[in-house]
Amino acid sequence: MIHSAISRRDWLATCSTATLAPWAAPLVAAADDPLPVTAVVTEYRTNSHADVIVGKILEGWQQDGGPGPNLKLVSLYTDQVPEGDLSRGLAKKHGFRLTPTIDEALTLGTDQLQVRGVLSIGEHGRYPHTARTRQVQYPRLRFFEQIVSAMERVGQVAPIFNDKHFSYRWRDGRYMVDTARQLGFPLMAGSSLPVAWRLPGLELPANSEIESALTIGYGGLESYGFHALETHQCMIERRRGGETGTRSVQAVQGDAIWQAEADGRWSRKLLQAALDTLPSYKPGPIKDTLTEAEQRGYLSRPTFYLIDSRDGLQSTVAMINGLAGQFAFAAKLKGQEKPVATWFKLQEVQPFSHFAYLLRGITHMIHTGQPAYPAERTLLTTGILDRVMQSVAAGGKPLKTPELNISYRGTDWPYANHPRSPLKIEI
Repeated sequence: MIHSAISRRDWLATCSTATLAPWAAPLVAAADDPLPVTAVVTEYRTNSHADVIVGKILEGWQQDGGPGPNLKLVSLYTDQVPEGDLSRGLAKKHGFRLTPTIDEALTLGTDQLQVRGVLSIGEHGRYPHTARTRQVQYPRLRFFEQIVSAMERVGQVAPIFNDKHFSYRWRDGRYMVDTARQLGFPLMAGSSLPVAWRLPGLELPANSEIESALTIGYGGLESYGFHALETHQCMIERRRGGETGTRSVQAVQGDAIWQAEADGRWSRKLLQAALDTLPSYKPGPIKDTLTEAEQRGYLSRPTFYLIDSRDGLQSTVAMINGLAGQFAFAAKLKGQEKPVATWFKLQEVQPFSHFAYLLRGITHMIHTGQPAYPAERTLLTTGILDRVMQSVAAGGKPLKTPELNISYRGTDWPYANHPRSPLKIEI
């Protein structure tokens, strides 16, 4: 572990510029040769996150042997090896090293980094849950600490990508981001949803005046709730003044959802606008085709995350299992009567090409040293999600979040079908 007493100045004093920024150092090979990377994963099975991300480094964007990212996997650490493991066979096929430790994955047993970037994928596998909130205790912090420990040992750093949220615990994410800033290496994290296809195409102008916003999602409150929060955050961070952080969070269920609507806390009009973008949505307009009892039946099981931002924006993430099985966003902009809305479309069969667009952002960071979008986005969603799960466990209690005083501005990194996106995959 790198201890907090080590300052960035001390670190810089012990390392040359070239070793601090190996992604920018001169290459012995040609500039367009693929850069070596390692992956540290919980497990590697068919359709696991390791498969749909690392598999695209090995076998191309569509995992069919075609063109892919300008990266080369040289080593892999797997925390678990379940039945159906793919890593052993892929190592023989592609010639990368399977390592017993994370240090060896980065150094190949030497006293120097042998990679220009690290992909840390702590998703899937058999891990315990927290007793009270039922959050999965994936070893993302342990992975990060051992990756950074290897860098400390050899006096070199490289960019790190952390898949999904930083940790089930807010304080872990804060530590991880602070460590990256302290030691000066690029860090990215998060979901593939922000770079998925948007139908219709929608990029809110920078400094949009958002009066209210609502994102719909489905699935597990932690595992898929995170994706819904990232969908939400990548849109609202473009509001006037940028992101300012979160003041409070509350997770409401059952009758409390309807009370929140009566209190003006969320908008049925925005919910309808988001639903209307989904081709899978069948019931029709909520008010027109469903009786009040049917409406309450549909919306009694879900959970609504009520998010109060520090700048006064009140927004909602509606996890509406049974009513929708997709992700979508809607917002009311100042001066516009009709909400803007879009469906965040995923490829829900192999090769799950939305992960190709996530990997394109990772590749950009490894080659340039510049994250495609700020780690603060996922630091904030990590904190909101942790507090949401605490609120659920407390029966819907509203929670103040002074620790989520996180300000940043988003980037203009393009989503899958954005006109500026150079990677064109039709699904």
